Amino acid sequence: MAKTAKPRKNTRNPTPFSDIVRLAIPNKGRIAAPIMDLVEKSGLHLAESGTERRLITRTLDPHVEILFARPVDIPEYVATGAADLGITGHDMVIERESDVEELLDLASGRAKLVLAVHEDSPVTTVKELAGKKVATEFPVITRAYFARHKVKVNVVLVGGACEATPHLGIADAIVDLSSSGTTLKTNRLRVLDEVLTTSTFLIANHESLKTKREKIDEIHLALESVIRARGQCYLMMNVKRASLDTVKRVLPGLSGPTVMDVASSEGLVAVHAVVNEERVYTLINQLRRAGAKDILVMAIQRMIR
Repeated sequence: MAKTAKPRKNTRNPTPFSDIVRLAIPNKGRIAAPIMDLVEKSGLHLAESGTERRLITRTLDPHVEILFARPVDIPEYVATGAADLGITGHDMVIERESDVEELLDLASGRAKLVLAVHEDSPVTTVKELAGKKVATEFPVITRAYFARHKVKVNVVLVGGACEATPHLGIADAIVDLSSSGTTLKTNRLRVLDEVLTTSTFLIANHESLKTKREKIDEIHLALESVIRARGQCYLMMNVKRASLDTVKRVLPGLSGPTVMDVASSEGLVAVHAVVNEERVYTLINQLRRAGAKDILVMAIQRMIR
């Protein structure tokens, strides 16, 4: 009689939930792709492929998992502790009136929340909108803005295509996000005032900052190092010692260049420096004229001070 195979014991010890830091990031929208790219570059690689991605996805770090959520929901997920950390717009935090800690400006998704009217509108000041209809996806911010100006308006909540409402007679003005102003111009809208400046932030739950501080600081540093490396290049070159002062005068750097002797060559030194990539095009020829050779330009993925 054949023996029944015994089930194998699970030798892997799952990480206790209390030791896991959950990071909520956008599942869609204009900032979703850049944020996913930032998370991957920081070293928090997803343990599951894109086609298998779940609402909550593990990372290769057993102590970190990713929660995919709507950007507007992320502040409340973090405030209530459903997530320890979140990445979303500052405007979303203000709109949801969420009690969270804003840890780091990720220097992306920059935009302005503006008050705008049709270019043919006779309205030129905020006061002239008293009693008028204002369409927006940001009712909390909009009401607070008009309250500061002591102007009573009728706020019309819309779920999208806010810029079309003045043309359709739905509203006399709008409060909407604008990053470049192109959409406003295309729809013949004129900005009356700037309501709020926003960008993407790393936010944290207050209690999690106390109980999971070490891992949160680790994630914070990883994300910050990627942001700091943006737009920077690493230059390496060989220089005759006699030309070193001339090269130093040409070469900018975050803390000045690093100079090291080249073991196999007398009178030659290796010079390393971090420079802004926008300067590399003209800098290469300047360095060659100054006496540098064997110049290497390398991308920087992360930079930690």
